[in-house]
Amino acid sequence: MFIAQRADPALLRSLPPTNQVVTDQAGIEIQTCSIKEIIDLKASFKVAIVVLLVLLIDQVLKVWVKTSMSYGEEIYLFGLDWARIHFVENNGMAFGLSLGGDYGKLVLSTFRIIAVGGLIYYIRYLIQHKASFGLLFSFSLILAGAIGNIIDSAFYGLIFSESPFHSGGLATLFPEGGGYATFLHGKVVDMLYFPMFEGVFPEWLPFWGGEGFLFFRPVFNIADMSITIGVMSILIFQRSFFGKTEIEEENAENFPKMQAGTVEVGANGTHNDETNQGTEFWPEDPQTKSEN
Repeated sequence: MFIAQRADPALLRSLPPTNQVVTDQAGIEIQTCSIKEIIDLKASFKVAIVVLLVLLIDQVLKVWVKTSMSYGEEIYLFGLDWARIHFVENNGMAFGLSLGGDYGKLVLSTFRIIAVGGLIYYIRYLIQHKASFGLLFSFSLILAGAIGNIIDSAFYGLIFSESPFHSGGLATLFPEGGGYATFLHGKVVDMLYFPMFEGVFPEWLPFWGGEGFLFFRPVFNIADMSITIGVMSILIFQRSFFGKTEIEEENAENFPKMQAGTVEVGANGTHNDETNQGTEFWPEDPQTKSEN
């Protein structure tokens, strides 16, 4: 039997550092959770909630747009000219970009699947090494966005009919004749469009001088937005992620030993464990040393 309870501080202090099998008064053997397992379970649960929530919002909006709007149709949000739902599709890259051809589409979809596998492995690594929830949250957003666009590429071609580009018809979910493309060749649905302002580049600007511009031109979706927010959050708020000092790495290695009681601090300011015998834990006070 596996017992997992709410990880309040009192419970964490009472649990063993590693899995143990104990016997209750009735003689029933019970396998207990370690402190590390409970912390990892809580972090994994939070990551799963973030990923599932983003995927739910992303896919519900995409299915609604695909089945309720004709290709190129627009809906103004809150009566604002610069905030619109604008239905377009692309072959798979973020913000309306595409990699042309069937082979390009297949390469892109395969790369995404490999990237998702790598992200899942790395998030698991971060959880095991007690990364902050802010960092886990950021990577969860990136993972959710990647999975969201993979779902489009993998399955939308199988379950939807084509959205006519000129006739203005609506796509059908689960059409009788089958979908418009094979597995991994579906198109990604984009709909968020924010053309905030437009203008003309100054004449002295190389290459684009005198040409008009529109900001923000790309059309994107919730999955693209999730990836962007995750990456920007890491760059702005998780800068420590890009480099740890040797002291931080040593502390991270010693923390589990201190929890397990294998690091013992002596009266003379030394600590002893299996790998470091008599290493100074903090500098000894010269005055105290002379008195001894």
